[in-house]
Amino acid sequence: MQLVNIGFGNIISAQRIVAIVSPESAPIKRLIQEAKDNKTAIDATCGRRTRAALVMDSGHIILSAVQPETVGGRIDKTISPEELGKQLAESMKIDNLKGVDEK
Repeated sequence: MQLVNIGFGNIISAQRIVAIVSPESAPIKRLIQEAKDNKTAIDATCGRRTRAALVMDSGHIILSAVQPETVGGRIDKTISPEELGKQLAESMKIDNLKGVDEK
């Protein structure tokens, strides 16, 4: 499992991130407000200005004080599809992964 630092000692799982967006546009502001109303928003800004909103596969929205480009740059982009498949299978505890060639 790969972990990503989103600022101020807050770390999340990279495999669970669906999108990293800037909170400046009106649709994203509405998305964040709806998440706050539904209690699915996680504020990891430590009182600072929100610079990135991370949409998770669970439907949670994580607010970060780090720029989206910075968070994206912290995710290791050199993971091969086979390695990603192995990591996902490991995190889901699947013993037999079909369609992935062993090298």
